[in-house]
Amino acid sequence: MTSLPQERPEHTPTIGTSVTADDFKRAFRGHPGGVAVITAYGEHGPVALTASSVSSVSADPPLLIFSVSSLSSATPTIVAASTIVVHLLDAEDIVLARAGATSGLDRFADTSTWSRLATGEPVYHGVRAWLRCAVVSRMDAGGSTVIAAQALQVDVERDLEPGEPGSALVYHNRTWHRLGEHSRLD
Repeated sequence: MTSLPQERPEHTPTIGTSVTADDFKRAFRGHPGGVAVITAYGEHGPVALTASSVSSVSADPPLLIFSVSSLSSATPTIVAASTIVVHLLDAEDIVLARAGATSGLDRFADTSTWSRLATGEPVYHGVRAWLRCAVVSRMDAGGSTVIAAQALQVDVERDLEPGEPGSALVYHNRTWHRLGEHSRLD
């Protein structure tokens, strides 16, 4: 027997006093996140932003989520897009990660570093991996939008065998870090 989803209130109730924004940031500064660059194509051309909020949700179907801040100039185009590209970066991709995180920079000025897929989305060349995704859901969350997307296409340039340390790029305490054999604990 299949159970039906439970009804959810339309608006999230206010729970009462919460932590301050500064305390919340302080707590998360010690929680590292993998680094990705999200791209989309809109009426004014391509956009890109760096995100450390990308997480896999399901392998079957292949779903991921990420959030974008309303403060980013790329957010309106990404939120409006029906498809996007999520570039999963490693330490070799630090230049792209920094570019996506820098305000006011033309992230597409060097046309040798990117192209448009046959389906129209901008994709950067030579990154560890990228996934072309269809946006399946959007949710406003504070000053951000949480986006759920289903992977339609994947390209893995630098694959890892299970247990191999690789050269993962993470963002921790407002700085970039490389994970590798030196950071392995087991």
